[in-house]
Amino acid sequence: MYQDTLPYKMPSFRKESNVYFFTATNLNWLKLLEEEEHKNIVISSLKFLSDNKRVRVIAFVIMPNHIHFIWQILEPHKTENIQRDFLKYTAQQIKWSLVNKDSSLLDDIRVNAKDRSYQLWERNPQWFALDNVTTLLQKLNYIHNNPCQEKWLLAEKPEEYQHSSAKFYIMEGKEFDFLVSYKEVM
Repeated sequence: MYQDTLPYKMPSFRKESNVYFFTATNLNWLKLLEEEEHKNIVISSLKFLSDNKRVRVIAFVIMPNHIHFIWQILEPHKTENIQRDFLKYTAQQIKWSLVNKDSSLLDDIRVNAKDRSYQLWERNPQWFALDNVTTLLQKLNYIHNNPCQEKWLLAEKPEEYQHSSAKFYIMEGKEFDFLVSYKEVM
């Protein structure tokens, strides 16, 4: 889907680029991100991190039970701090949304842990460093085609799925003002 007009040999990113593919999954693959309000919590958190110069968001998709991002962690911030702040904030906000609605999903995310009563995200989200354009484009295609997969059928075309950056790349959409093109981080 995405191709680049770069020379035959795709360049590597600068060593200090800090560009990552990130995936986090809801506890037990529960579909906690189906609700529009919960998707908006994720989007507002990405916007906050971007506006506060902690990350540059290159691509994202919000699926019913997981998320994928390509983002650049900006100095002096560290991946573990970005992960902690993002996951903690979104978990708390979504939990409060479920509390306010008296949702039965609260029982599904209740845990018996020393440090919490509820857990929204599975532990140990995946981080994968992206050090070249070829790999980044593969992940970009994967992210944007995820909603179109047969098991999801959330959209026929990537740019039709509202909760991703596909429209930004395919149709130069401006809906998410925090997005930056991958070409800006090379």
